[in-house]
Amino acid sequence: MPDIHKEILKVLPEGKISEATFEGANIVLYTKDKDYFLDNQGTIRAAVSEFKKRIELRPDPSLCLEVEEAEKAIRTIIPEEAGLQEIIFDPPRSMVMVHAGKPGVVIGRQGELLREIKEKTMWVPLIERIPPLRSKLIESIRSILYENATERKKFLDKVGHRIYDGWLREKKHEWIRVSFLGASRQVGRTCFLLQTPESRILIDCGIDPGEEGSESYPFLDAPEFNIQEIDAVIVSHSHLDHSGLIPYLYKFGYKGPVYCTAPTRDIMALLQLDMTKIARNEGKEPLYTSDEVRQMVLHTICIDYDEVNDITPDVRLTLYNAGHMLGSCIIHLNIGNGLHNFAYTGDLKYGRTNLLEPGNTQFPRLETLMIESTYGGRDNLMAEQEADDYMTEAIKKTFERGGKILMPVLGSGRAQEVMIICERLLREGRIPPATVYLDGMLWDISAIYTAYPEYLNRNVRQEIFHTENNPFLSPVFKRVGSQKERKQLMLEEGPCLILATSGMLQGGPSVEYLKGLAEDKRHSLMFSCYQPPNSLGYRIRAGEKEIMMRENGKQQALKINMEIYKVEITQHSDRRQLMNYIKRCNPQPRKVIVVHGENSRCLDLASSIYKQFRIETIAPKNLDVLRIR
Repeated sequence: MPDIHKEILKVLPEGKISEATFEGANIVLYTKDKDYFLDNQGTIRAAVSEFKKRIELRPDPSLCLEVEEAEKAIRTIIPEEAGLQEIIFDPPRSMVMVHAGKPGVVIGRQGELLREIKEKTMWVPLIERIPPLRSKLIESIRSILYENATERKKFLDKVGHRIYDGWLREKKHEWIRVSFLGASRQVGRTCFLLQTPESRILIDCGIDPGEEGSESYPFLDAPEFNIQEIDAVIVSHSHLDHSGLIPYLYKFGYKGPVYCTAPTRDIMALLQLDMTKIARNEGKEPLYTSDEVRQMVLHTICIDYDEVNDITPDVRLTLYNAGHMLGSCIIHLNIGNGLHNFAYTGDLKYGRTNLLEPGNTQFPRLETLMIESTYGGRDNLMAEQEADDYMTEAIKKTFERGGKILMPVLGSGRAQEVMIICERLLREGRIPPATVYLDGMLWDISAIYTAYPEYLNRNVRQEIFHTENNPFLSPVFKRVGSQKERKQLMLEEGPCLILATSGMLQGGPSVEYLKGLAEDKRHSLMFSCYQPPNSLGYRIRAGEKEIMMRENGKQQALKINMEIYKVEITQHSDRRQLMNYIKRCNPQPRKVIVVHGENSRCLDLASSIYKQFRIETIAPKNLDVLRIR
């Protein structure tokens, strides 16, 4: 038994613990003593206080009531108004997951119903909210985790042993370095490798949707990258330019953990599965299959904001809100027990949006900050109210001539922001009544948004919890569920809004709508997100009026007669917000690394940060290696 287990057992009553295991950084103790499980007399709390680790006491599986009897008892205890939907048992870990529409009712006043479930069944209950929109993906993820409960328990225990069982490599000197394997003086294929004498941690691993072939992927052939040595992967958020290549790691032998928030896990799995589907539809061989996505889900450890977790013997991870999309995070690493503190913003929004709170600026300690610069150029200033008004006028103008508006959107984040704006404009009567059609993954991802209201801003949470006015459930939204419905929608007369993936017109339903609507002058095409160079969206936005499209196996010319609008509804910080973020960072970093932006924007932002704040800055190139300590 590892030393930390032995040390914990020394401070607990003798003979009460039958098994001690790890669940990642958490320590789980099992007991065969029913009375001790129900009332440990504060001994577990005292151990937590002494060792400063999360320690959980559970009953040995032999104490648990038989599954059928336990389910009957739980259904008897939980009131009908809780909206109980399903009960899933995890026998190896003595846990039972209860899914209900109103978790608060299941918990009961001061947790009285949870205590009753424990006492009568000897199972440890976990309560989860059922999303008002059904998500097959969330259900699938839950089934993967519980159908493979024994395998997952062994994996989590193995992760814990890596964290607590001591050092694998000889440590002669203390150093920290970062290798830039992508997204350095470019947007896309985000990937960074952080190394210490003991640890190898991969931060994000994405693709570049605007490129093809090797230019689309990070430099995983760099000499310092060895997949067998990677201890952990941390994902800042679910967009494919940050997460699209993670299942590929499992295809080539990675067996370690992926750390992220729960919404990030769900959304990135959906986006990855959709990417493989699009590749097959285009006659291409996908990079990986659903089996590798399943392996990623099984190896993902979800962390809440502000929760401190050891991930290797010398690295401690905390995730903070980045404000970019649901579950997006700033990655903060405490390295070497206070030797150095490093934070990476991921994609950052330092401003309140229709859905999210602004990115976090408060850290316990911070020496090096790595910040994005997508809109970091001097001319990248956005007026959100002006964008609102511009969008309103564009919709009115198109509707007056009986046209439809096609908005290619990113499946997650930007799309939900656009949905909330459209719902508000319609509700306030600022645009004529119309249906907003959702195609592609938008419905499924919106369902995931409804499953995690605690990640939304205060106003939206207030609407959902207190007035039961969930904007995602508005009747103005209608799902397009098939190719037949898509064709029918394009043939129908009358104005409407169509939100469809992908946002860069790189495959997906937005391209199908473009083919059907492009040559009719009544319609409009409204871009609302970043268009990478070489993408179809970039070319049309730049003014190209005739493009070649493949149709029935042949190349055909398509004239772009639609009116083109460009509105900035961004979930990135603009130049002003990025500079303000540096100013408000507490404590101020000693070094700033600028990444995730076009060459000129990276250099411009780095220069401005240095001139205004006198902080050392650097804008590395791909394949650069930087020693930060």
